[in-house]
Order: sequence, then C-alpha cells, then structure tokens
Amino acid sequence: MAIFGTGGIKAMPTQIADGIVDQVQSGSAIGVLSQQKAMRFGETSIVTFENRPRAEFVDEGAQKSSTTGTFGVVKTVPHKTQVTMRFDQEVQWADSDYQLGIINKLATEGAKALSRALDLGVFYRLNPLTGKPVTAWTNYLDATTKRVTRTASPDVDVEQAIGLILNDKEGWDVNGIAMSREFAFSLATLKDTQKRPLYPELGYGVTMNSFKGIPASVTTTVNAPEFTAPAEGENYTVPKVGAIVGDWKNGIYWGVQRNLPLETITYGDPDGQGDLRRNNQIALRLEILYAWYVFTDRFAVVEGDAPTGKAGK
Repeated sequence: MAIFGTGGIKAMPTQIADGIVDQVQSGSAIGVLSQQKAMRFGETSIVTFENRPRAEFVDEGAQKSSTTGTFGVVKTVPHKTQVTMRFDQEVQWADSDYQLGIINKLATEGAKALSRALDLGVFYRLNPLTGKPVTAWTNYLDATTKRVTRTASPDVDVEQAIGLILNDKEGWDVNGIAMSREFAFSLATLKDTQKRPLYPELGYGVTMNSFKGIPASVTTTVNAPEFTAPAEGENYTVPKVGAIVGDWKNGIYWGVQRNLPLETITYGDPDGQGDLRRNNQIALRLEILYAWYVFTDRFAVVEGDAPTGKAGK
C-alpha cells in the first residue's frame, strides 16, 4: 500500500510515529537525565515554596504556632519546534518501500533535530536554525549564577560545581551531570603523577553514563556548536560550557504538550524556499510543542576555554 496519496500521507506506520517521540527523549540530555511531566496545553502553573515550612514540637496542652513558609507560583511556557524537509514530487509515485525509506529517514533525522532543540532551548534559549538566542525568553538554565571557571583538573571543577549546589541554603539534590564530548574526554583521560589513568572505568568518556555514582549524559548540546558569533549590533555572548551539574529530576519541569502528526505540504511556500509546485517538490513537516520551566538556582555550570595541559595528581 502506498504511504503517500494525492492529499498527503495516507498511512504512517505506528512504530515510526511512536519512535519519533522515543528518539526525542533518548537523544536529549534532558530526556535522559530529567523526567517528562504530563501537561495540558498552554501555560502550566507550578506551586513552589519560597521558604520551606518548618515543623514544631508542641507540649501537651500548649498552643500551636503558625508554621513558617510561603508559597510561590511559576509557569511553564509552551515553545513550538519544527523541522521542514523538502523532497522531489516524484517521491509520491515511487513504490511503498522507497516511500517508507523516506519516512524512516525523516523520522530519524527529524527526531535528532527536535531532541537537540529541547536541550538548546532549555540550556541557552538558542534557536538552532538561526544560531542566535531568543532574547525574549528569560527562563533558561545558563542564566544560573552558580558558575565555576574551568581549570586543568575537570574532576575538581565538577566537585566545586556540585558544592555550589549542595551548600546553597539547605542544599539541592545533585542527580545528574551533562558534559560536552571534549570535557568528558578530558575527564576520562586524567592521569596521576605516574601517568596512570585516574578513572580507567570511563574509557575515553564517549559512552559515559555515570561519574562517581551520578548519572551522566555526554552530548554536544552542552557546548552548542549551533551558536553563531554575534553580528555588529547584536548583544549576546556565545557560551563556553563544558559541564552542567544539578537537580535534573526536579530542577527542570518539562513535557510534550502536543506531538503533531507528520504533515505533507503540497502547495505554497511553507519555508521561504520558493513555491512547491514551481519547484516540483513536496514538503514534510514534523512539529512538537514543548513546555518547560527551569529552576536555575538548582544548577551550576563549569565554563571557560579548555586548558592546554592537564594537572598531575
């Protein structure tokens, strides 16, 4: 049975449709280290404690005091992300195996792009396509004030970053660390004064999934190569982050509000690349509506240029 019809996609295999969302979650540091929350469409209110309540011991017959603690409210904000890819119109007339191959390719590459978009938006408010931050967004992880300047000892840098989280007031949980590939390699290949690996269990760091008992994710979304240098008149700084530590389970509240069906577009100019009919093309579009809120004080970043040498231990 043909997958494409005159009005678009007639039938999309269920395993591919489900796999798009699965790949988005598994291909993202947030999807790996954090937990997706069920959400309704639109803004979602999150009740917080500005000051944690404290209990009171009361003697028999004594009066009870008013418990301290105040409530606050923050809101998740929806952010739509999309991938639009063009194909020659003739794909609609090919056999079903070829059409299925096109859908598989779109599902794989589209899911990668959507998963990166989640990380880049939450970490840096970055629009991956333009390479520039969305300055209207004020809630993003890299806005944290907890920052450690990178040294030649990445393990010490991570420890200092964790200390900033644990020693803040009553402290927050530290249940995850995201690292760039370069930072993970630098950490995994540290050597002592006898030139022996300090962390031989990490290999070269490429497949690292934990460090000292803390879940880890190694991904290029941390160093965000999509960033472009600001043009004249643009006021933003390209981040140089090597690692992000913090409370990934409770510090990021995120979810997928809508996973829109794969759309076939056969008319018009849906992406500014010219009229589809004139160019003998069709377009396929994937869209996901994310929503998130980041508690920035529950995260710390290790930032700065990679040192040219490594410290001996």
